[in-house]
Amino acid sequence: MDDRDSEGSDAPRLNGVPSLDPERLKRAAWAFTTRRVARDQAFRVGRQASPPRAGDLVLARIDVLGFHRGLQLRNGRKKNLFPGDEIVIVYGNRYAPNQFEAVVPKTLGPCHLIAGGGVAGKALSWHSRIGSGPSLITPIGFVLRADGERTNLSNYAMDRVDQLAAPSPTTIAVVGTAMDAGKTTSAAYLVRGLSQAGLRVGYAKITGTGAGGDTWLLKDAGADPVLDFTDAGFVSTYLVSVPDLEQILVTLVAHLARAGVDAIVLEVADGVLQAETAALLESQVFKAIVGGVFFAAGDAMGAVAGVHWLKQRGLPIAGLGGLLTASPLQMSEASTATGVPTFTREALGQAQVARGILATVKKLRMINGGIDARTDGAQDERDFAARA
Repeated sequence: MDDRDSEGSDAPRLNGVPSLDPERLKRAAWAFTTRRVARDQAFRVGRQASPPRAGDLVLARIDVLGFHRGLQLRNGRKKNLFPGDEIVIVYGNRYAPNQFEAVVPKTLGPCHLIAGGGVAGKALSWHSRIGSGPSLITPIGFVLRADGERTNLSNYAMDRVDQLAAPSPTTIAVVGTAMDAGKTTSAAYLVRGLSQAGLRVGYAKITGTGAGGDTWLLKDAGADPVLDFTDAGFVSTYLVSVPDLEQILVTLVAHLARAGVDAIVLEVADGVLQAETAALLESQVFKAIVGGVFFAAGDAMGAVAGVHWLKQRGLPIAGLGGLLTASPLQMSEASTATGVPTFTREALGQAQVARGILATVKKLRMINGGIDARTDGAQDERDFAARA
């Protein structure tokens, strides 16, 4: 650490905590992950002995550029990074098979920029194609509030909701075989098709790592509102407990429903074998909320395995899609082997097709029961989806 980051005896103090020039925060680039934190507050930068926590905001300096050479900003622009740049990002864990596995470090020492949306962590491993490794950063200090406490995303989350009212909008969840299987693209085109049909569609990404790309894509596709787990106070969902995952789900769906949407499209990150994804899909809360699943796969065999996995857990399947739809032969194999219709992204973007998928999900939900089933058992369904 160079002289700019030293804490001499003349350094100003905030409630007894040494703090650095607050003007550095104003000059720094604030990442997408910090977008819910209002910048007009009296923040300062300070170093503390206790270890970082997931969600803590930190001012850091770029030392060596690696895989992430840009930073997604709060306004949607991607900033090109240079060594010496100071940025405000958020400590978090990450699980991304095609990029990094990373955890929150135990000290405020040098670590890595592990996501382009603005996440700091200690990279444990990465995909072999990332020859340059992660970008190296030096944390300068935590972003402190006026009371001397650390600024954490959890303090800026939307209002927590513990229970959903019934009935609620028909809800479709897009899940898949793995990272980059085509889940987000499928969700975007499905949103587009439903919007073209004259419906107001809400979207929420329930799990993943904070980044702006999906948010802007879904907004462009026509979703309104667009939410994700960062709105619920989590920078990522790797290593998050099942009760917290359920809380994220209930809170985001409740806020979408309150916005008056006609349908909800959810996305669950990574693949069904990832621990948090599997735990959420097996949750009774998830099954009570979601009417049907749209499954994205990279090839026909992945689709067959995914359909089998979902059926074993009693999850109704409304359709298949993803990267496999680049090949008509793979589409035919998948539908023949599973009995589930397969849709290209162009088809999902058509109003008639999207309405048909929505109608299928409504029927599946009425058959299986759930919080959007308009039956005399609505109170039991509300209790079923309630979060203690």
